Amino acid sequence: MLTDVGEYIVGAYLQLCMNCDVVDYNVRPPGGGLEGLEELDVIGLDFKTNTAYLCEVTTHIRGILYKNNQETVRRIAKKHDRQRRYAGRYLENFAHARFMLWSPVVPRGYVTKELAQIEGLELIVNGEYKRRVDELRGLARKSAHDARNPFFRMLQIVEHLRD
Repeated sequence: MLTDVGEYIVGAYLQLCMNCDVVDYNVRPPGGGLEGLEELDVIGLDFKTNTAYLCEVTTHIRGILYKNNQETVRRIAKKHDRQRRYAGRYLENFAHARFMLWSPVVPRGYVTKELAQIEGLELIVNGEYKRRVDELRGLARKSAHDARNPFFRMLQIVEHLRD
């Protein structure tokens, strides 16, 4: 599966701001079968702090919505359960696991309220998502090295434009 630009945004943040040593995209559980179809969008591993970041990324610029608000919350909760299962099976050597949902546009109200109730799920949505992208822009303004992330490279180009 192709990596979505939203996944590259999250990967850049994990790599450059959270100092992850390894970032991987569209990770599938080993072994194949039906379980192998359930991918995790982005995983970051920080060996210095022994932390694993498991990120669901939904880059719907018109707003995250699956059928209706209730179905949206149900699907995100199911994806969070998948993150927890994966961490329990394959990342048990990491002392810390952080589970995140990254989405630039999430309707305020029912959806944000219900998602906030999902225990252990960090919401990087709306203004917080924008703040993280702005943090990357600040880094891009100050750097020229190749971070091997296409989104971050695009930010570097944009931030270094001249008249």
